[in-house]
Amino acid sequence: MKKIISLFIASFFLYVVGGVVIAYSKQPDVSAEYMSSFDPDSFYSDHVSCDRACIIEDNTEALLERLRMIERADERIILSTFDFKSDNSGKDILAALLNAAKRDVEIKILVDGYSEALRMRNNRYFMALSTLSNVEIKIYNPINLLKPWKSMGRLHDKYLIIDNELYLLGGRNTNDNFLGENGHKNYDRDILVYNTEPSGRESSLYELCDYFDKIWNMKECKYYHDNEAEGKKKKVIKAREELEQIYKENMETYPFLSEEFDYATITYEVNKISFITNPVHIHAKEPTVFYSLERLMENAKEEVKIHTPYIICNNMMYEALKEVCDGPAEVTLMTNAPANNDNPFGASDYMLHKDKILDTGIRIYEYEGGISYHGKSITIDDNIAIVGSFNMDLRSVYLSTEIMTVVDSEDINRQLKGYMEEYEEYCTRVIDKDRIELPLGLERQKFTLKKGVLVQIVTLLNGFRFLM
Repeated sequence: MKKIISLFIASFFLYVVGGVVIAYSKQPDVSAEYMSSFDPDSFYSDHVSCDRACIIEDNTEALLERLRMIERADERIILSTFDFKSDNSGKDILAALLNAAKRDVEIKILVDGYSEALRMRNNRYFMALSTLSNVEIKIYNPINLLKPWKSMGRLHDKYLIIDNELYLLGGRNTNDNFLGENGHKNYDRDILVYNTEPSGRESSLYELCDYFDKIWNMKECKYYHDNEAEGKKKKVIKAREELEQIYKENMETYPFLSEEFDYATITYEVNKISFITNPVHIHAKEPTVFYSLERLMENAKEEVKIHTPYIICNNMMYEALKEVCDGPAEVTLMTNAPANNDNPFGASDYMLHKDKILDTGIRIYEYEGGISYHGKSITIDDNIAIVGSFNMDLRSVYLSTEIMTVVDSEDINRQLKGYMEEYEEYCTRVIDKDRIELPLGLERQKFTLKKGVLVQIVTLLNGFRFLM
């Protein structure tokens, strides 16, 4: 019997791995149709738009801004996130959403199936919210090991939309790693957009809403929980009471969250805001975001600055980066130093392929700040700023839904560059594969024993880097 069980387990493992590899090993090309339709000049405008924007950089500010936005909602709230935990900041968000639902705001939440399987399934806090009649929670591509050929298509978008007035979009997940002061920190950023003419239809907010609806209505998006009877269970009632208490305490601690606030005071004029996205289906995707970023960077005349947590490239990406570097602009890239990187796949692959990245002509800086950097941003010359969810890795290029906000604004470009340069002060400059230039007073991060062993183990799996 033991041999039969062992054989079954081994066979099932091979079935799952084989299904994943076969389904996602072929990486599609960008279609001729998309290439012909893409126009870099369309991302610029000579006129000021009805949108205003600013960068939200600090983790605590990012949490408080989300709470203030939710408190401001009158009609609808839309939240899309890759990861949602019921930790401290997650409960703060859930508590604010619960209160908004109690005042009859319609709420839609979209979460990736990976997070649902690990964080949300049978979780009493999410049940406490989901069992309210005006709250809908859907899961993008729920995990199903019986269908491994669907398993790698993940929802990686992160944004919050409030009424027809505000949205916040970036790389932060909804948990303590990215919000507030608790937990293991990652540095990241959002862009906040304020629509000054909510009665019209000119704002980029409506394009973002259309994008959300496109995913929300997919057959692969399943309801998380809509059984109102579950809401009567003691554990769920207790969770709801706990969230109500958290909301009360937050409003006492941060009374300004409910006060009138003029978003014009913290935002800047922008000429135009556009989005670039990947296909939203769950299969291997044509790399539309990467292609679009490449074309925009090729349009640069003086300077391109890229910030990414990790960089994992194939030959297509190396060639594209070389094309950008062969242009007139100076091109620099900042990424985590290997020991500073929280992603062992990213750290391992970077060490293995650093020479190929350098061969593109790009100037690399390694961030040594001691806390993993998770920001995904690009500035082009002095007027384009790009912020969103897209990492320079094969997963973001071919496997996940991704969205990047492209802003034509000298003020936002200047603000974003200022934040980026603060991180660059804690960087080494890479001279070649084996040599770096270490600024005076900056210490090189070292691998902990645990992280070092993990990176070495991951290195053995580099043949599957197309899934990383």
